Amino acid sequence: MTKKIDFYFDFISPYSYLAHLKIKLTKNINFDYKPVLVGGLHNLQGITAPAFIKPKLKHMISDCDLIAKKDRSNFFWNSKFPINSLNIMRGYLFINNENKDLYLNVMFDAYWKDNLDISNEEIIKSLLKKCKIDPNSFFEGIKDPQIKEELKNITQAAHDKEIFGAPTFVVNNKIYWGQDRLEFALDEYNK
Repeated sequence: MTKKIDFYFDFISPYSYLAHLKIKLTKNINFDYKPVLVGGLHNLQGITAPAFIKPKLKHMISDCDLIAKKDRSNFFWNSKFPINSLNIMRGYLFINNENKDLYLNVMFDAYWKDNLDISNEEIIKSLLKKCKIDPNSFFEGIKDPQIKEELKNITQAAHDKEIFGAPTFVVNNKIYWGQDRLEFALDEYNK
């Protein structure tokens, strides 16, 4: 079995984006991106999302800005936060493996760098063209019951492992929650 780090993410999670930027800098580490609906995880765990608690949201925005500044990341808090990420999360499961890295980069950057509403179908279409993905095929494919079920199943499986937010790293059956836990996941990977 190939050694890997499972990376549970949602495009609407700013911390997932910040972790993704760090992951792109790592070498010779096998990351398996696991799309989950963070809102679904929150519902399953009975958690109120930070976006709906004003003081928490305010802290989250300043916290992400601090992290981005420290890491010299090009990050901009999206004025449309939060959005419904269902279509783009299903899309990650639908597209072929050759397009996944580009899709990740384009969608994350569009939301957390370019301030675009990636729940808007017209914006998604323009982003798909950047990824060399046919929009018609994409929007048909994300309606496939198997794709819908797969996203539900990954989210449910994450919940069953006691994962409650994104990003979360799992390596050697150990869970590390939060973008600031990547280094601990890497330490565990390298044991």
